[in-house]
Amino acid sequence: MSLASSSSSSVVGTPGSAMVETPLTPPLETPPAKEKRRQKFLRGIQRIGSSSSLTNIGRARSSSAPYGTRGTISCVSLAGTPAYGQFTPGTPSSLMKSYFPENINSGQGSPAVEFPSFEDSDSQLAARKIIGGSTTCLTPGSIALPRDVVATRSRSATVQKPPYDFWANMPDEVRIQIFAYLQPKELVRASRVSKDFYKFAFDGQLWTHLDATEFYQEIPAESLAKIVVAAGPFIQNLNLRGCLQIEHYERAEAVVNACKNLYNASLEGCRNFQRQTLHGLLKNNVKLANLNLTSLPAVTNSTCKIISQHCPQLETLNVSWCKQMDARGVRMVIQGCPKLRDLRAGEVKGFDNVEVAQAIFETNNLERLVLNGCIELTDDALKTMIVGTDPEIDILTDRPVVAPRRWRHLDLSRCTRLTDDGVKSLGYNVPDLEGLQLNGCSALTDSALEPILATTPRLTHLELEDLVDLTNDLLSEHLAKAPCAPILEHLSLSYCENLGDAGMVPVMKQCVSLKSVDLDNTRSGDLVLAEAAATVRGRAARTTSSDSQPKIGMRLVVYDCQFVTWTGIREVLSWNAEVRQPMPATQDEIDAPPTASYPTEIIGLKSFYGWQQTVEQHTARVLKGDFASAARLERKWAGYMQAVEEAGAGGAGVRRRRRRAREAQMLHAHEEGVNLITGRRRARTVAGSCSVM
Repeated sequence: MSLASSSSSSVVGTPGSAMVETPLTPPLETPPAKEKRRQKFLRGIQRIGSSSSLTNIGRARSSSAPYGTRGTISCVSLAGTPAYGQFTPGTPSSLMKSYFPENINSGQGSPAVEFPSFEDSDSQLAARKIIGGSTTCLTPGSIALPRDVVATRSRSATVQKPPYDFWANMPDEVRIQIFAYLQPKELVRASRVSKDFYKFAFDGQLWTHLDATEFYQEIPAESLAKIVVAAGPFIQNLNLRGCLQIEHYERAEAVVNACKNLYNASLEGCRNFQRQTLHGLLKNNVKLANLNLTSLPAVTNSTCKIISQHCPQLETLNVSWCKQMDARGVRMVIQGCPKLRDLRAGEVKGFDNVEVAQAIFETNNLERLVLNGCIELTDDALKTMIVGTDPEIDILTDRPVVAPRRWRHLDLSRCTRLTDDGVKSLGYNVPDLEGLQLNGCSALTDSALEPILATTPRLTHLELEDLVDLTNDLLSEHLAKAPCAPILEHLSLSYCENLGDAGMVPVMKQCVSLKSVDLDNTRSGDLVLAEAAATVRGRAARTTSSDSQPKIGMRLVVYDCQFVTWTGIREVLSWNAEVRQPMPATQDEIDAPPTASYPTEIIGLKSFYGWQQTVEQHTARVLKGDFASAARLERKWAGYMQAVEEAGAGGAGVRRRRRRAREAQMLHAHEEGVNLITGRRRARTVAGSCSVM
């Protein structure tokens, strides 16, 4: 009877698989003699396999053999088996069933598959159990593979996942943000790592602001031009100040053609820019708001005309030291750019032209006007800028009736043709003025500045260097009492040789916000230094923290001042390092530990060059918070200076003392009427004596 013709079946489960339906086949009829011989043969094999004598037969077992000393010699265990026709997991019949599916029917005439029956329970065939294998072994004495072999096989069988590429899976926006933390020089270096880095290093989002002044000397010209060309459409702020590398015509042309979205452009010092290239840059960028063309030979009046036609949004223009243009170009820019607020035209010729001055008056949009070094500027032109041509005059005040100027900063330094008549017109017409520079206008006197100081309540910066005709009355009676005195921060009076303690002491008392004072080559003395120290002491708060590091609250320049001595310098140094101990008022305060206070602001002093090294060392120690060391240095320096004066050794102090001694001797001799050269007494008349009496 064959498997295909079997009508009965049973369900048998195998390890690791689902329950399958197994057909049951009735026992085959086998001759008794043949069955007995087969069973006898199998018993003999089982007896041989379980004999302990086989362990000593043959060569010795290797010490590195992966099997133990106990167990069978075969993967087949001849243990007992259940009755014929019952298939259990691990038997050869179940293994065969896994390789031969049930639904395969033998064809007609083909013999059926026969399975021998084993009636003895000790003759069951079982597969050896292998660790990590798919066949289970039910025999307790079976041998397993070593664990290191199993681990090696399991690792080799496991598929290793490729490492996660964090950079490749990162969004582009995040990568751009990471590159944004790099400086331009570092971006250029990073672009050499790979093509992917090159793409992101030269992404336009990283180059919206290009300031080549920080690195242009460290990279070749080709790289600089390549950077500008690659990021050109994205650049909004371009600073090529001093970049002489862009000297070749082709490089400059490539830069100009690439940049078409500029808001701020600085080409200061690019002397090799061709005129045609510059004009192309101006025509391609109609959104320009700030333009710096300082000292460019390519700038002419035609350039100013192109600016007025193609840059209507311009707010700041700097054409200082452009020798190829004059004030007529400035007039075209003023008339074509209604939003212009900042005009700087230092050392530009032609400002004696009344038409240019009238254009400046009519616009009345300028907040900063810098005309330093315009030696052709006259009083009439300055008056026209302020009050216009033929203004209406108020009969009560005798002043022009015009709208006040919006100027906040005015620089007329080194305009040597200006006099009191022209500068006086600023009074009552510039109420918003915050900075005034009149350095080098040597023809000015007190009368030119009096109305300005009286009508500029917002003035914070005043520079009057090299005005030799100024007197102490201007400082004590006008500046110290001006409405701008409490907020004045910067005052420069260098080389005003007639100004001294009489004028500066009231200014130091009233101008409590001063942060910078230049008094070199004046007649200021030790009283000014002491008053400056008192001013800073009064306005600066003190702290009880011993770790505090003060800052410089006032910078004072007093070198080449003949009346400044080392005692005045010591007064400033002593206050800078002063540590105050509180005076106890009650018994509780006496018993409590003292709490010292330390300064938070000091004076940065620039004095006579022979003392400056000591002053700088003392200031450095105070700024670090080392007050004890600074005080020790001040005491040693004071002792040295006293010793030098007492010993009469050579030095600035001795020369100054000898000069004063000679002056005192001459004054005494003059009073006594003695000629120091001949030693004779001058004759005096009685009438002269009576007149003196």
